[in-house]
Amino acid sequence: MKDPKFIRNIAIIAHVDHGKTTLVDGLLKQSHTFRSNQAEMAQDLIMDSGDQEHERGITITAKQTSIYHGDYKINIIDTPGHADFSGEVERTLNMADGVLLIVDAQEGPMPQTKFVLSKALELGLKPVVIINKIDKPSRRIDEVVDEVSDLFLELAIDDSQLHYPVYYAIGREGKAWHELPDNPAEHTDLAPIFEAIINDIPAPTVETDKPFQMLVTSLQYDSFLGKYAIGRITRGNIKKAQQVVLMKRDGTLVNAKIDKVFGYRGLNREEIDEASAGDIVALTGIADAHIGETIADKENPEALPVIDIEPPTISMYLGPNTSPLKGREAKYNTSRQIGDRLKQELETNVSLRVRDEGIGFVVSGRGELHLSVLIETLRREDFEFEVGRPQAVTIEEDGVTKEPVEELLIEVSAEFLGAVSQELGIRRATPIRQEQTSSGTTRSTYIIPTRAMIGLRNLLLTATKGTVIMNSLPHGYQPLGAKLQQTRNGALIATEAGSTTAYALDAAAARGELFVGPGTTVYQGMIVGVYNRGGDLDLNVCRGKQLTNMRTSSSDGAIQLTPYTDLSLEQSIDFIEDDELLEVTPKSIRLRKRFLDPNQRKRAAKN
Repeated sequence: MKDPKFIRNIAIIAHVDHGKTTLVDGLLKQSHTFRSNQAEMAQDLIMDSGDQEHERGITITAKQTSIYHGDYKINIIDTPGHADFSGEVERTLNMADGVLLIVDAQEGPMPQTKFVLSKALELGLKPVVIINKIDKPSRRIDEVVDEVSDLFLELAIDDSQLHYPVYYAIGREGKAWHELPDNPAEHTDLAPIFEAIINDIPAPTVETDKPFQMLVTSLQYDSFLGKYAIGRITRGNIKKAQQVVLMKRDGTLVNAKIDKVFGYRGLNREEIDEASAGDIVALTGIADAHIGETIADKENPEALPVIDIEPPTISMYLGPNTSPLKGREAKYNTSRQIGDRLKQELETNVSLRVRDEGIGFVVSGRGELHLSVLIETLRREDFEFEVGRPQAVTIEEDGVTKEPVEELLIEVSAEFLGAVSQELGIRRATPIRQEQTSSGTTRSTYIIPTRAMIGLRNLLLTATKGTVIMNSLPHGYQPLGAKLQQTRNGALIATEAGSTTAYALDAAAARGELFVGPGTTVYQGMIVGVYNRGGDLDLNVCRGKQLTNMRTSSSDGAIQLTPYTDLSLEQSIDFIEDDELLEVTPKSIRLRKRFLDPNQRKRAAKN
C-alpha cells in the first residue's frame, strides 16, 4: 500500500497528433517498466492497443498505466485527442491531480487543446506545459509559447493557474529539456518530465482515515473475473473480501463484496491485498457497477458527484438489415442481437446515447468519427445492419428549437482559399477570424452548423488536393436555420438483381462515376454510382451483350472499363441522403435507396 505523498496522478491531454501517446511510451520505456528485451519487442505505440487505433493512428479510448520513478508511483492517463472522443477525456480527468498539456511546436494550440484545457482548469488540476516536436523544420516555438499564454489567460479560473512551468521535448526520440536547447541532437532523456511530474504536480489530497469511497470512471471486462470497476480511491482504504455498497444514479443502494483488488504496473494489472486513498485501482466482484456511480463503505455510504458529460450532437438510425441480401454475410443480424450489443456499448462509451425506435435504434454521439468507429467495431464483431443519414441533435430552449454549432478551424494555402470559402458559404458558415501563419498558409476560423459538417471533410480534401488541415469543436447552440441545399448530384440506381457485367458498366460509365466493378452482386434499388446531373437515374447494370451469328460493324474487342471508386465507410456515410440507407456487413458496404421499388420511391417523393 503506497503512501499518498508518493503517488502522482496525471492526465496527458493535447490535440490529435501532438504526440501524447508517443511521450507516454517514452516514459514507460525510460522508467524501466519493461525489461530491456520487452522494450525492444514493444511496438511503436504501446498505449494504442486496439486494432482501429493502430489502423487509424489515433487514440480512441482513454487508458491508464503506472510507472515507478524512485520512491514515487506515477499513474498516467492517456486521453484521446479527437473532439469526437472528448467524453473519454471528461470522465477520466476526475482521476487526475494534474495534467501534462502537450502542444505541437509548429501547430500551436488547436481547438481540442482549448476544450480539454478548459475542462482541466474547471476541475482545478495543476497544468504543466510541454512544447513537443521542437525538431520540426517549421517550428515556431516562441510564438507557440505566447499562444499558450493567451489560451491560459482566456480559460483560467483563478490567478494561480496563470503560473505554469514550460518544458521542451522531442517525444519520438525520448528527449526533454528545462530550457530550450541550443542543440536538440545532444544525447539526453525524459528526466526533466519525471522531475516535473514529481515536483510540479501535487500529491492527491485525500483522507486515509475516513470510510472508503470511490467513483467508477472506467469499466473493463474479463471472461474469467467478469467486470472491473476502475477509479481513483477518494478516501479510505480497500482490501479484498471487504463489504461495500454500490450507490446507483437513481439513489438505490446495492450491497456487494470486493472479490479482488488490482493495481497497475506498466500496462499490466497486478493483484494486491490492499490499496489506499489517492491510488487508481480496478475492483472485481461488483457486477452492477456503471460509470459515474459511487462504491462506498457499507456502514457510511456517501455518494460522490456524478460525472457530467456534454450531450451528443449527431444521431443516426441503426437497425437490422432489410435488403434482399440480408443474412448471407454475418452471424448476428436480428434487432434483439443488435440491441443487446448496443446496451453493452453504453456501459463503457459514456458519450453515446441509444433510443429504441421499435425495430431499429437511434444512436447519438459526438460526431461522425465517433459513430463510424462504433459501426466499424460492430462490423468486426460479425454484425450486419443498416444505417441512415446522420442528423444533428436539436434541443428545445424557451420554446425555440436550437441546433448545435461547431467552431471550425481550417488551414490551407492561399491558392485554395476561394474554393474553401465557396464551399463553406453554401453551408452557411460564418467567418470569425483569418490570419496568416509563419509557414505561409492561411488559418481561418468559422462558426458552422453541425449538420453542415457532414460530408465536408471529403469535399474540402478534393477541392484542396488533399492539403487542407481542418479541426472542429462543439460551440454551443443557435436557433435552427433553413434546410441546407443538396450539394451532391443524383444517384445511379440498379433496376435489376443479378451480377454486374462489363458490357453494361461500360455503357453506364458514360452517365457518371461508378461505385461497383464487374461481377458484383446487386439488387433492385441499390446505388451503383453517382450521376453526372441532378436527379436519380435508373439503369440496368446486369445486361449482357446479345450474342448472335450475325456480323456487326462494332468491334468485339475487350472492354476497357474506367476504374470504379471504392468508397470507405466514412465516405459512404457522408454520401447518403435522407431517402437512402447504408447496408453494412462484415464483408461489404452497400449504398441503397430506402424504398427499393421505383414506384414506391415516386410516391414517397410526392408525399
